[in-house]
Amino acid sequence: MKKKLLFMVINMNLGGTEKALLNMIAEIPREKFDITILMLEKYGELLKSIPWDVEVKYLKDYHNIKEIINTPLQSLSLQFLKDRKYSKALVSILLYAWTRLRKNKGLLYKYVLRKYPMFGEEYDIAVAYAGPMDFISYFVVEKIKSKKKVQWIHFDVEKIGFNSEFSSKIYKKFDKVFVVSKEGREILSRTIPEISNRINYFNNSISSDLVKKMSNQDIGFNDNFEGIRILTVGRLSIEKGQDITISVLGKLKEEGLKVKWYCIGEGKSRNIYEELIRKHNLEEDYILLGSKINPYPYMKQCDIYVQPSRHEGYCITLAEARCFNNPIVCTSFTGAKEQIKQNETGIIINFNKKELFDSLIKIINNTSFRNKLIKNLGNEVFEGKGDLEKLYQVVND
Repeated sequence: MKKKLLFMVINMNLGGTEKALLNMIAEIPREKFDITILMLEKYGELLKSIPWDVEVKYLKDYHNIKEIINTPLQSLSLQFLKDRKYSKALVSILLYAWTRLRKNKGLLYKYVLRKYPMFGEEYDIAVAYAGPMDFISYFVVEKIKSKKKVQWIHFDVEKIGFNSEFSSKIYKKFDKVFVVSKEGREILSRTIPEISNRINYFNNSISSDLVKKMSNQDIGFNDNFEGIRILTVGRLSIEKGQDITISVLGKLKEEGLKVKWYCIGEGKSRNIYEELIRKHNLEEDYILLGSKINPYPYMKQCDIYVQPSRHEGYCITLAEARCFNNPIVCTSFTGAKEQIKQNETGIIINFNKKELFDSLIKIINNTSFRNKLIKNLGNEVFEGKGDLEKLYQVVND
């Protein structure tokens, strides 16, 4: 009899977490498992990429509670008072006082979900996949009936405003907590030592064969530029670090180098970056390409790939870039050392403009070093299936 797996996420936006889920689902044998994805919102560029044999469900009436769970209660109370919504203001004030007094954020979720019945059927494993996202963790624990429950962590919990007090309570109710990098596992174990025996490392999987195949399915760069192309892929946001790359490109241009920097991705910081590009007079040289479902032709064709993130959990775009043999520079976010061997398959730097500039100059000007990186990347062997046996074992334990 087939086992039933449920993965709960926010949406299917074009991000590393969602791509990691799709990569993993592609490897799960359908003759053994029925798979369901439960989303808070029907949204995202990757909706069409969900396999046809995966059941997709949405949380009913999420729009009615979205504001109250995503906005600080004190701010929400003030806004309700300004809008003369006095009854809502009173409720939010009382909720704020209640959760602060009891030091339990879960009381807010208990209130907003008080009329929600248990969700759907019983599953063998229910996974809070978009973690840490406190509401999803709570919903999986309290509103989904399953034999085993798993929490997934995709981020560095020291860098994202992680609520360790809430998490230490809720994570005790999960059978297993998977973290996508070994370094991230160690950080979480230090942060919540009382659950360290439940924490395990789970390697995000990518299919290098599929990535390479897709790199031949679109055109990629079409501007006929004959200089050095530097590429960065990621959501346009401060945590992804594109802001420091703009001034670094300016310095490269001052050195007389024929170089352009391309960014694939979209996000809330676009206007900020456009202003920085204008400030440095780089309108023709720093190119915001927007979102691309298939970024792989650009990864294949670029001369250097840069991942300048302030923090990551296990960077999927870095793993994808490694499928092509182009030199890589990345910052020292969580999991970077698990993907890049320093000065062998790339350069790991601190989040620092000077170090980024110096690394790029080294790759551009030192032909033998550049060729060494290319050769070593070409000799790497990818383990595409990740750690799926660890997930299967949760059912059998």
